[in-house]
Amino acid sequence: MASIIEGYNYDIFISYRQKDNKYDGWVTEFVDNLKKELEATFKEDISVYFDINPHDGLLETHDVDASLKEKLKCLVFIPVISRTYCDPKSFAWEHEFKAFVELASHDQFGLKVKLPNGNVASRVLPIRIYDLDSADIKLCESVLGGALRGVEFIYTEPGVNRPLKSDDDEKINLNKTKYRNQINKVANAIKEIISGLKKEPGEYVAAQKEVLSTKDEPIIQEKSIIVLPFKNISPDPDQEYFSDGLTEEIITDLSYIKDLLVISRSSAMTFKGTKNTVKEIAEKVNVQYVLEGSVRKAGNNIRITAQLIDGMTDSHLWAKKYSGTLDDVFNIQEKVSRSIVDALTMELSPTEYENLVKRPIKNMQAYECYIKARQDIYTFTKDGLDRAVNYLQHGLEIIGKNAFLYAGLGFTYSQYVNIGIGHEEYVDKAENYAKMALELESDSSDAHFVLGFLNLIFHGNPKKSIQHFKKALEIFPDDTNVLFWLTAGYGTNWGKPKEARESYNRLLKLDPFNHWAYSSYILDVMAECHLDLSVDYLTKWVRIMPKYPVALFFSAQFLAYCNHFKEASALVNKNARPDMKDVFTKLCLFVKYAIDSDEKRIHELLTVDFVKTTRRDCQSSYFVSSLFALTGMKDEAFDWLENAVDRGFINYPFINEYDPLLVSIRSEPRFKKLMERVKYEWENFEV
Repeated sequence: MASIIEGYNYDIFISYRQKDNKYDGWVTEFVDNLKKELEATFKEDISVYFDINPHDGLLETHDVDASLKEKLKCLVFIPVISRTYCDPKSFAWEHEFKAFVELASHDQFGLKVKLPNGNVASRVLPIRIYDLDSADIKLCESVLGGALRGVEFIYTEPGVNRPLKSDDDEKINLNKTKYRNQINKVANAIKEIISGLKKEPGEYVAAQKEVLSTKDEPIIQEKSIIVLPFKNISPDPDQEYFSDGLTEEIITDLSYIKDLLVISRSSAMTFKGTKNTVKEIAEKVNVQYVLEGSVRKAGNNIRITAQLIDGMTDSHLWAKKYSGTLDDVFNIQEKVSRSIVDALTMELSPTEYENLVKRPIKNMQAYECYIKARQDIYTFTKDGLDRAVNYLQHGLEIIGKNAFLYAGLGFTYSQYVNIGIGHEEYVDKAENYAKMALELESDSSDAHFVLGFLNLIFHGNPKKSIQHFKKALEIFPDDTNVLFWLTAGYGTNWGKPKEARESYNRLLKLDPFNHWAYSSYILDVMAECHLDLSVDYLTKWVRIMPKYPVALFFSAQFLAYCNHFKEASALVNKNARPDMKDVFTKLCLFVKYAIDSDEKRIHELLTVDFVKTTRRDCQSSYFVSSLFALTGMKDEAFDWLENAVDRGFINYPFINEYDPLLVSIRSEPRFKKLMERVKYEWENFEV
């Protein structure tokens, strides 16, 4: 059957590994169902090429069907992306996937097509049936010239990751996807692509290069939203904290709704004062809906306006105004959130409704102290954290014991420690305030985060860390702080790539514009042991935050891991000075001195405070041990490595094989004995 567009032999080409069809015929069933859906979607007959040949690829045969190139002359190419598909040795990868991309890139339309709604999409429409390793995702993206998007047919439960079947219950599936709906999404996506192709051929020639750099348009989750920072239109510009606080509280309210994807505060705040249109913002963060509004606060009176917009069509769903006094702000906040829920026709569970109306700080003055403190905490500077402590303490003076304020103090003191300020007294304060919060309210997600963080980084207790992090996610599933540190724990400390990837992927959906996503990705590839994949991300991170000591240290360290010693030294020379006192700048200098084998300067760095701060942190201890090994200071390398292991660093694959800086000590009996312990703990580590 010919294509509906002249010059093409098929409308759709289905590419897959035969291994993925042997067990239960999943691919065959998918194709049969897709054909039925296409019949209900198109007026015309749509031709589908699907080879059910039981033999598979170059692993079995080097014969290439001479007619294959003709069959690849199709409008839409659908690869069934699995754990085995991304294999350069396979026939499907080499002679179908890569071949189609090359062929389509040079035909009259090009690889990318402009859709009727103005978006750009690839003619490659991936069907993902498993969560993939980071290396496989990167491999696909290197061929596509953009992000790997598509429609997911993945069924997930704890410990389960397999293709979604037609009889699977979407209520049990953690991805909440229904097979029938996913089939419909594929057919609709095909219709959009073919409609764009039928409209007019693209201008190939010089324009094609620019189009190829455009990322594929992702499949957007139907119930997804970004709450843009509410504009402060008060007479007093210092009331900005109030409008930002309202924005954050609405985000938090909505984030408790399980079936609604809500972009996190940190990414939403990047659009503050932006000139981007609502439609452009929705496309950037891959959501369906956008909430924007303004706040006017004058004395005790407030007026709030809000409007909900469909980001894909730029049409307004509703616009409302709310007026009252400061005492009414909680009711107004709840009304805004309820209006969104109603507009999206969502049914709330009793727990979700309870979280929506819950107000942990009912006194307005204490609440203002809290939202001012949150603004200062997010500066992640000593001055900002000092102000946050003062605000939170003042809030407690106003209302007395309060779990929310105690948890805020615990979080603040944990961030002192996170940026390398303070010693045991800050760890103790963070822990004590978190425990005080839990004594008042056992469902304080912030308190559980603090305890999870402290057990991860300082107490060397991975089991307790995971328990607290998982409890925090049970209470607040979209907590990006928890997701980030889970990625760090699973990826760096514990060497569990599957779990690191799951938390990283969730983090990226919720918080796509947070600069910490770059470091999270770097920690993820450390678990995958593909350090070369981190270089581009390091470059972007430093470009975004050129003077941020944490970004500079990670960049220098991982450039050294990737054997880019000159680049690492140049980065340190440009940005780090010996007179700078913070611990991460000193770690930056440590990287350069280790590369130069400058033992004298290394010893100058080892002040009492520096040693005390870095040795209590299992990650920093491990990085320092690697640098000592690079310098050839073996005794010091072993001392710091054993300390890292004692504090919970048990990433056996990375330590034993993949860390390139440990070459000088791997043959030592002391190393081999330590690895026996690490291997046992790593293999028996329950996640």
